[in-house]
Amino acid sequence: MDLQADGFRALCRSSPWKWRSLRFQLRYLPEAVDTPAVKGWLRRPLALRIESLDGTVLHSTAGINDSKDSLFTSGSRKPWLLPPHLVTPGYQSDGLVRRRPEAAYGEPGYGLDPAAAGRFSAWLDPVELAGNAPVPIEFPFANVADPGELTLVEHEGREALETVLSPNPSYQPRYPGSPILFPGQTAVRIDTGTGVCVASQSMDGPTAGQGHWLSILAVDEYMLDDLFTQESSMLTDVRQHIEWELPQAQ
Repeated sequence: MDLQADGFRALCRSSPWKWRSLRFQLRYLPEAVDTPAVKGWLRRPLALRIESLDGTVLHSTAGINDSKDSLFTSGSRKPWLLPPHLVTPGYQSDGLVRRRPEAAYGEPGYGLDPAAAGRFSAWLDPVELAGNAPVPIEFPFANVADPGELTLVEHEGREALETVLSPNPSYQPRYPGSPILFPGQTAVRIDTGTGVCVASQSMDGPTAGQGHWLSILAVDEYMLDDLFTQESSMLTDVRQHIEWELPQAQ
């Protein structure tokens, strides 16, 4: 793994091409009664299920199989954009993304308020920490954020790249009002296998200690529609053993 600023930024751009589904556990920092830890299943695009640790369903995607016909009458280009995994970015020699193409980016959101939901979406694809492409000319504050010392660490059994970031004047949250970076310095960890921001923590001012901790439990598991919808599609989960009842011999 490239422990240079360019390598960190390329990793932050790469999430849409590194995975299609995640199973995870998430807790917010500092831990509190009104923000308990949750477990979740996510399948791109936009399918999400969140449960409390005792199994109570807190959020489940509705309408993932609905017709999208109405989107194509808006007269804008946006509905005609392809999902990221169907377009090819500009890759570096190490397989990470140097330049992101135009595509239908967007991740599902979850949280007690719009700001929390936007921040959750940003963690899944932390391109706002890097920008869509390298800046034309390297000079102070040209990038959206300049990483400090980069360190490879173990995060819940997986490799992650850890650094401390401070937002520059050009920093623009992907979801307005829901920035990954807090004012001052923010410690972040980016999972090297998925490009997901698995941890963040504010280090300064009134927000000190705030952030999140995400544990990736599985990547690219097969997930049925039934996991995300309220009504069963009556499909058989082929991951489970099927018992066949044979007639008794007479």
